[in-house]
Amino acid sequence: MPSPWTRMLVASAASMLLLGTSAVATAAPDDKGVAASAHTAGRVKDGGDVLRYSWPGVYFEGRIRGTGVGIVLDDPAADYDVQVDGATVATLVTPGKITHWVTGLPKGVHTVRLVKRNDTPWATSAFGGFVAAPGGAVLARPVARSRQIEFVGDSLTAGYGNLSASRDCTGEQVARTTNADVSYAALTARRLRADFQINAYSGRGMVRNYNGGSPEENYRTFYDRALLNVPGDVWQNPGTWRPGLVVVHLGTNDFSTPVNPGEPWTDESLAAAYRSAYSGFLQKLRTRYGPGTTLLAVGAGPFAGHVEQVVRERTGAGDRRVRYWRLDDTNLDHTGCHWHYSARDHRLLAERLTSFLAGLPIRW
Repeated sequence: MPSPWTRMLVASAASMLLLGTSAVATAAPDDKGVAASAHTAGRVKDGGDVLRYSWPGVYFEGRIRGTGVGIVLDDPAADYDVQVDGATVATLVTPGKITHWVTGLPKGVHTVRLVKRNDTPWATSAFGGFVAAPGGAVLARPVARSRQIEFVGDSLTAGYGNLSASRDCTGEQVARTTNADVSYAALTARRLRADFQINAYSGRGMVRNYNGGSPEENYRTFYDRALLNVPGDVWQNPGTWRPGLVVVHLGTNDFSTPVNPGEPWTDESLAAAYRSAYSGFLQKLRTRYGPGTTLLAVGAGPFAGHVEQVVRERTGAGDRRVRYWRLDDTNLDHTGCHWHYSARDHRLLAERLTSFLAGLPIRW
């Protein structure tokens, strides 16, 4: 059987489709501003009447009173799930500029959640808020959860092709079967009742991308951005994002393919550059979030030893809240697209990660 480390591919662009049976109509959000009526923990840029974003797994939560709710979107690239009162009622595939309506709800107060399923770093997504059906009202946004977790990673963290029934996938199939909301990251956060960010970018590595592609950039090029397709963009933390835990799972793309002729690496220099960049990235996180945040460095496959070494060195230098987790891949089937984690794998990993976290003195 081929190793999953040699079979993982980079995600490709999505196509234009629309699924679901709810009506599509035009409406305008309430005039108090989108952020006032929708809770999100994701990296968004607040434009008043619209929130813009790029990362996968970004979600918006609201409350309405009435028999229907509209979701205002402008997104030609990404897919979404719409959830009402905890149940998924529609999947929107590259919806474009619409207001998607969910109608026929029982009279009363309802919760609504919109979540971006896949990674579309070449595009900017826009959410224009929730609107109530005639006779109803948009209520105050839900309160933020007291726990916050930030996940840093690549396609494995983004949930690349995790709903696929086959390892062989076209680019369109990858897009349709990727769902960050059922990734190990989202599942772990929900188990811990935490708000979360999934800052994952398929195909990117700490210093080297998949198969040596785009050598002028890597994951760290994009980490600070809210809008991935805008060079130089910098996300401004509104002051509410103070994660008690940051999970870093980067290295698969650095090491899953052999160094090609013409790349500026030897195996030894790549490993050294990876360890140096990894240590610097952890220091960046420490400076950003302070000494109280637990940093969890994930090791797997051919890069596990390098991550463990970095954590050991930082611990020896006095960082008391950095930890190493050796990802246990026992019984994973890797039947997602291109040998990525399947939905079952993500559930197993969430169980294992949650169990490991239970033993850490995290300051929530």
